[in-house]
Amino acid sequence: MRLATWNVNSIRARSEQVVSWMTRHAIDVLAMQETKCRDDQFPVMSFLAEGYDVALHGDGGYNGVAIASRIGLDDVHRGFDGQPSLRPGEAPEARAISATCGGVRVWSLYVPNGRAVDDPHYAYKLSWLEALAGVTRLELGHDPAAQIALAGDWNVAPTDDDVFDRDFFSGRTHVTDPERAAFGEFLDAGYLDSARPFAPGPGVYTFWDYTAGRFAKNEGMRIDFALCSPALDDRIFDAFIDTDARAADGASDHAPLVLDLSSPAFPIEL
Repeated sequence: MRLATWNVNSIRARSEQVVSWMTRHAIDVLAMQETKCRDDQFPVMSFLAEGYDVALHGDGGYNGVAIASRIGLDDVHRGFDGQPSLRPGEAPEARAISATCGGVRVWSLYVPNGRAVDDPHYAYKLSWLEALAGVTRLELGHDPAAQIALAGDWNVAPTDDDVFDRDFFSGRTHVTDPERAAFGEFLDAGYLDSARPFAPGPGVYTFWDYTAGRFAKNEGMRIDFALCSPALDDRIFDAFIDTDARAADGASDHAPLVLDLSSPAFPIEL
C-alpha cells in the first residue's frame, strides 16, 4: 500500500497535475488539504476516471480536505467530535475528514495556520489541536492495535531542524513553544512521525513559500506529516518527500509526502 498526503493548494487549478502524479507514482490513498472548493465544485470525475473514489469536505474559501482511494473508502467522517469553531456560533471549518481505506483509518487534516501569535487564529489553532489530540488519543487508547494515519498539513515545525533558519522565525507562528507542545501531545499519545527515519533533517522540508525564491534556495519548512499509530508504523518500509512535484510548473507550494507500507500479514522488521 502506498499512502500519501499533499496540500494541493486549490484542487480545481491542479486536478490534472495531482491525478497524473498519483497514477505515475501508483498512489493507493491520497489525503489532500487546502482544496479550496465546495464539494459540488470538486473535480471528482478526474479521479473516478483513474479508478479513485473520493470523500470530500469543503466549504469554499481557503480550507477543504479530501481523501482519494482506489483500495476502499468506508466509514467516512467529516470533522471530529468537539472540533472548535473560529468564532462562537459558526460551523466548524472544513479541516478534517477521515475514512477507512484498505483497513487503515486515514485522516486528512488541515491544521489552522495561526497567522500571528497575537491573532485570534493562534488561540484557535491551539484549541483545534487540543481537541483533535483528545479525540485521536481516545481512538488509539480504545484499540492499541489500530491502523491509523493522521496525515496532513500540520502548520507546525516541531524542531529547529524543520525550518531553514530558526532566527528568521523568531516570534512567528509554527515554531512557538505552545505549538510544538501541542504537536508533542500526539507523540506522547503514541503516534509516530513515521517518515522522519527515512527523511531526516536538517534541510529536508515539505513547504517552500512562493516568494523570494525560497524553493530554489531550499529555504523551507517541514510542516506536513503522517503521524502513524504503532501498528501502522510497523508496516512502513520506506518514505520520501517528492520535491520534483514542488518543482513542476504551476505546482503547489507544498510537496507530497509518501509512505510505503508492507502487507499487514508480513510486517517489515527494521
